[in-house]
Amino acid sequence: MTSPMAIAIYFTIWWIVLFVILPWGVRSQQEEGDIVAGTDPGAPVAPRLLIKAAATTILAAILFAGLWVFMEYMA
Repeated sequence: MTSPMAIAIYFTIWWIVLFVILPWGVRSQQEEGDIVAGTDPGAPVAPRLLIKAAATTILAAILFAGLWVFMEYMA
């Protein structure tokens, strides 16, 4: 696998994993009972994006490593 191909595959895996992780633990303003005037009641209270980005990076690296091992040694 060439370096540009590896980067493209990792980038794709990262985005897919991000969209899987984004909804984890999100509570809306309506669920919390604290709706800020002028905002949508479904808006998240504390999305914790940095934690989710870190988790996405770690999980994507693990998945990419598994794919790389499979492609190098099994295929």
